[in-house]
Amino acid sequence: MLTAVKPQKLMAAGRAFAAIAEFHPELTAFRRDLHVHPELGFEEVYTAGRVKQALELCGVDEIHTGIGKTGVVGLIRGKSKSANMIGLRADMDALPLTEHNPFGWKSGQPGKMHACGHDGHTTMLVGAARYLAETRNFDGTAVLIFQPGEEGYAGAKAMIEDGLFDRFPVQAAYAMHNWPSMPPGTVGVNRGPMMAAADRITITITGKGGHGAHPYMAIDPVLVAAHIITAAQSIVSRNVKPQDSAVVSICAMNAGDLGAMSVIPGTATLVGTVRTFNADVQDMIEKRLHTLIASVAEAFGATASMNYERIYPATINTPIEAMFAADVAAMMVGEENVTRDMVPSMGAEDFSFMLQAKPGAYLRLGQGDGLGQPGCFLHNSRYDFNDEVLPLGAALFAGLVEQSMPLTV
Repeated sequence: MLTAVKPQKLMAAGRAFAAIAEFHPELTAFRRDLHVHPELGFEEVYTAGRVKQALELCGVDEIHTGIGKTGVVGLIRGKSKSANMIGLRADMDALPLTEHNPFGWKSGQPGKMHACGHDGHTTMLVGAARYLAETRNFDGTAVLIFQPGEEGYAGAKAMIEDGLFDRFPVQAAYAMHNWPSMPPGTVGVNRGPMMAAADRITITITGKGGHGAHPYMAIDPVLVAAHIITAAQSIVSRNVKPQDSAVVSICAMNAGDLGAMSVIPGTATLVGTVRTFNADVQDMIEKRLHTLIASVAEAFGATASMNYERIYPATINTPIEAMFAADVAAMMVGEENVTRDMVPSMGAEDFSFMLQAKPGAYLRLGQGDGLGQPGCFLHNSRYDFNDEVLPLGAALFAGLVEQSMPLTV
């Protein structure tokens, strides 16, 4: 059953969107400036500085810097100052990728670009900060978390280990990510997993080098690698229940010298990833990989070992907060534009660490290509954030604060 939305809440949601739309051009300029100045994980000095400057201009009550190395936290207190505290998180870092876009605000840093839209996420939270600081129509404190190092650096974990939730004990935390395959004006969420756990596997195979014309005198690690790659695919198809999603991908191989056509190398290395939602499935795949790799290598007279690294846990929404966030989104865009049973992605997200520590929800914000069509997807050298959705994202952030900590009348 859908939650009934009171008319006054709908009016409040409309006011937030209308107010933020008034400074849409300023948000666009801010976002494009961040796009020109991309910074990798824990290097977000310029970005953190621009965020701090923007929060100062917005009139937030407190600004804390250097949390988790380059993280920034802003506090905004409502008209009523209860102990209520809600966290909103935006990631700030870029990717090590060369941009191939023609527009004037493309990356000015060779080999670095905002190919995942974190510049847009940061800008939306800045927009929410301005609105919340100007209106303060809530009871409690909004904690604005500008996080470094999401792209493989576990910046969320670094902020938590640096005392984020000890210093700012929020009751719940929310984040959102743009999604180019969803149309602008749509929002997606579900009651459980939104993103998968991401594990890294590194397999080292040791054989015996030799001449390519005399393979019987060698133990070919390339052949062993090929059989391991093929056999690894059977783990999901023959060990994981169809109801449980999992992925095992071997994504890179290094063996020998491309200039030596007749030299069988002595070693080979494979690198790949495992993606799961269920911890039991994750444990099973790790165990099966260890057994399979050693057994295949032994069958060919080689040896092999695997280093299994658990990088990010699965991003799992808590049901109450997820449906609350969906209700807030419905106030903004209408129930028909909210998907409450969004299919999870096998991608990973380090907001998962915050959801392990606090209740909360991770949302997808449709952005398309600005013309109502699916846009260039994330982590692509021609990707760009759709500035048209900045006011909606900012209003949704603000709405989560206002509706979770309403003023009493």
